[in-house]
Amino acid sequence: MKLETSATYSQEQDTVEALSSVEQDLGPLTWRDYVQVTKPGIVRSNLIVIVTGFWLASAWKGSFDFMLLLYTILGGSLVMAGSCVLNNYLDRDLDIKMERTMERPIATGRMSAKTALGYGMLLIIAGTTVLGLTAENGLAALLGIIGAFFYVVVYTAWMKRTTHLNTVVGAISGAVPPIIGWAAVTGNLEQGAWLLFSFLFLWQIPHFLALAMMKADEYREAGYHMLPVTNGFLETKRQILLWTAALVPVSLFMYEAGIVGKLYFISAAALGLGWLALAVKGFFAKDDMKWARSMFLYSLLYLVVSCVIMMVDVVI
Repeated sequence: MKLETSATYSQEQDTVEALSSVEQDLGPLTWRDYVQVTKPGIVRSNLIVIVTGFWLASAWKGSFDFMLLLYTILGGSLVMAGSCVLNNYLDRDLDIKMERTMERPIATGRMSAKTALGYGMLLIIAGTTVLGLTAENGLAALLGIIGAFFYVVVYTAWMKRTTHLNTVVGAISGAVPPIIGWAAVTGNLEQGAWLLFSFLFLWQIPHFLALAMMKADEYREAGYHMLPVTNGFLETKRQILLWTAALVPVSLFMYEAGIVGKLYFISAAALGLGWLALAVKGFFAKDDMKWARSMFLYSLLYLVVSCVIMMVDVVI
């Protein structure tokens, strides 16, 4: 008990010292802070999968509604932005310990916790309202709420601080955007929607494990239970290989299901085998950080190229 108390006291002192160091540089709250706290990079990266889901569902249905696409992008973006704000709100005590996050508006105190909580909730409510009023039915809005719940409550508030399995659970919320796009068009979750969900779920795990390797020291210092921190790099490489291997056949099954054509099949096979080869290479890498960065960058290339080819393939 004394050891635990001393450790807790030490962590609290570290947080207080970190807060004191940044509070001296606090400036007034600006509109840029309101944008930054939504993690615009994450929101932008998710737009391509929302559009992909919408595009494939439109091709499957045989009709395309441009205004509905704009409303779906707006509603989905607001839900994701609000979820990211609440993520920052909950992580403010740990963000201050990490170099890449310690300047975030909530972590520094430039944006109050009360303001952040209200702002995040407002964005989620606005996003689900837009989806509920404009989509085929209320399913897209419901999916937005489910995705936000998994990201904010299950992933951020609970599992991120307690178990390395947080990456797997977090991938559930990250796989919701494409099926929001699909459901906005059809009002249902047909086979294509579930294949997109599975595709993005499996993609995220090696993607974020590679990132976790790159930022392992920061995660360790902050107290996050990430796999490279709790189980080491070798086990992380094994998991990356396992999940990448699982992704390859799932990505190809979209062709077998008739969702996409041969152009996508050939491209997905080449991209998947390339990523798998890079994953195997990790066991022989002399520089783990360099390899992890290569895996991370390749995963981004893989996702963008795959989504673009999916959309092109259904219209040619």
